[in-house]
Amino acid sequence: MKFKAILLFAKLLACISLFSQAPSGFVPLFNGIDLEGWWGLKTEDPEKWMALPQKDFKAKWKASLLDVAKHWTVENGELVNDGKGLFLSTLKNYADFELMLEYRTVAGADSGIYLRGVPQVQIWDTTEEGGKWKLGADKGSGGLWNNGPAGAPGRDPLTHADKPLGEWNHFHITMRGNEVTVILNEELVVDQAPLTNYWDRKTPIEKRKPLPFRGPIQLQTHGGEIRWRNIFIKELKPSCCEVDDEVGYVDLFDGKSLKGWQGATDNYEVVDGSIRCKKGKGGTLYSERIFKDFSVKLEFKLPPGGNNGLAIRYPAKGNAAYDGMCELQVLDSAHPKYAKLDPRQHHGSAYGLAPAKRGFLRQTGEWNEQEVIVRGSWVTVFLNDEMILDADLSRTTNPMNGKAHPGLSLESGHFGFAGHKDPVAFRNIRIKPLY
Repeated sequence: MKFKAILLFAKLLACISLFSQAPSGFVPLFNGIDLEGWWGLKTEDPEKWMALPQKDFKAKWKASLLDVAKHWTVENGELVNDGKGLFLSTLKNYADFELMLEYRTVAGADSGIYLRGVPQVQIWDTTEEGGKWKLGADKGSGGLWNNGPAGAPGRDPLTHADKPLGEWNHFHITMRGNEVTVILNEELVVDQAPLTNYWDRKTPIEKRKPLPFRGPIQLQTHGGEIRWRNIFIKELKPSCCEVDDEVGYVDLFDGKSLKGWQGATDNYEVVDGSIRCKKGKGGTLYSERIFKDFSVKLEFKLPPGGNNGLAIRYPAKGNAAYDGMCELQVLDSAHPKYAKLDPRQHHGSAYGLAPAKRGFLRQTGEWNEQEVIVRGSWVTVFLNDEMILDADLSRTTNPMNGKAHPGLSLESGHFGFAGHKDPVAFRNIRIKPLY
């Protein structure tokens, strides 16, 4: 027990140190002590292993850790790989992001960084002695090597920016949508080039599937030892849904009537350009339209102690929290009467399934801005421009009170509001299908 306490204290000190070193807005991916937060993957389509049943996924994860333990170690705050085994991969999956890290290779090394599980930002020994000039190593590291033959956009770096073999190199990689920008040692080597979907690369471009919306960061290794350190990431709002980007959004509410809405229409009213639940009333008010994947933006205003919810993929009957895919809480979480709530009941949480970060609601009586992005089983929630929830609901375990959520697997449904007797108001409601 004493050893565990010492280890936990050491981790805490290391994390404090890393957070203090992190560039503004970034968080560490590697704690400098062990491999917590990582597992092992090879070059494999992330959409396939993400679709595995929970039992099969857990078995795959456990088996990968055995391989990782053979080939990955931590030395003096550095991740070290012996050039063999599975690639170290983040447990968390990312959409759009900025990634900063440092790496150091040995002679003959060949490596890379997979973005959303897609290969890759290339790393290698760029000397002639390294033996890979025929593959393009003479042009330097940082290119999107799997983008196709020489001359394909982003395939080769714009300049040779590698430091001499054995020195530390620094990457700053930005990914928005399918576009990647790579800065190596302060030199621009890839300028907003689209990353090719490696998993569908043989299909003509006009018919090719888009990149996975989300996936892991993978540190590829083969052909020699490589070391990594100072790995930091900053998540960005997905490029489909920039704050100022209203392209593709349509109004769900005309500001004057409940035209286009159905369900508990008698329990809601239009007041000052907003839809408001009547005091003492409730039920689910939902759109006539059905949506699959979408981004919805809206504003809401809570009275003291107010409670409502966003019905996601609601099937037009039953309880939005259980019979629909989920209910995202709209709640005055700071009110004293909610002091003992389960974390999965606070504002922005997928009710009973996944907790949202707290502390970003404005004062009751003020309007809040919220955006919800639903892709497959993933739900992302931004509250007043802060990401408060980002979860794959299909991978949630131990639902609150052990209650089943039969609607969790729904692939489409209505969008709506789940009233709970409080006059919570919504306005500027617009939605964008994501195909």
